[in-house]
Amino acid sequence: MGRLDNRRALVTGGADGIGLGIARRFAHEGAHVVIADIDGAAAEAAAADLREAGHKAEAFAADITQKKAVLAMMAAAGPIDILVNNAYRGSGIARIERKEDAIFEAALAMNLWAVKWAMEAAFPHMKAQGWGRVINMASLNGVNAHMGSADYNASKEALRAYTRTAAREWAPYGICCNVICPAAWSASSRRMAAMQPGMIDQIDAANPMGRLGDPEADIGGVALFLASEDARYITGNTLFADGGAHINGVAWAPQFED
Repeated sequence: MGRLDNRRALVTGGADGIGLGIARRFAHEGAHVVIADIDGAAAEAAAADLREAGHKAEAFAADITQKKAVLAMMAAAGPIDILVNNAYRGSGIARIERKEDAIFEAALAMNLWAVKWAMEAAFPHMKAQGWGRVINMASLNGVNAHMGSADYNASKEALRAYTRTAAREWAPYGICCNVICPAAWSASSRRMAAMQPGMIDQIDAANPMGRLGDPEADIGGVALFLASEDARYITGNTLFADGGAHINGVAWAPQFED
């Protein structure tokens, strides 16, 4: 018996990094996993790997910045018991005054609107069965207001506020809504390492555990806990799965034009 037997889970941005780590952990614990990603081929490859290992998995290609695409994804995925909103596509590092309105709008579309649409689509089934789990991925960047990523920071903090409000409103229905702020290797951290050589090494050195986390072993386990019966009395929380980086902050000092 797995901890997520007979549960159906959808993970957005599940073809790589943290999303893939969570999808793998869920599948290993018996969940039927739907991997959604803008890269449909990568999502199908990830799902195929899980199926070859004897797990239940399928894939769906979706640009979650489009409401129609999100609703189509939710309809195709079927009744979802566990929803993980993880997808994100960054805009790069620049000062606030150099980021146009469209950049902020794009960040909000992915980190707030897409999550809102997916959660509202998942809600009727969760309410009807008196059980549901929503796990939204935010960021220490927003909590600590790191430089160069104002659009990302603002949208992730909006996501946290929305999640807490949903947690309050949906608690009577047995639906738990929580946030993870992770620090792990992912597509975005690899891009940052390429754009800002040496900065990831500085972040690692400042981390109390001296490293970025592993998506499956370090973040997947936290998501598994929140998705399980063990977390039935936990809602509206933000869990920092970051090796203790949030305690004193991290050395986030990107180089960009004045």
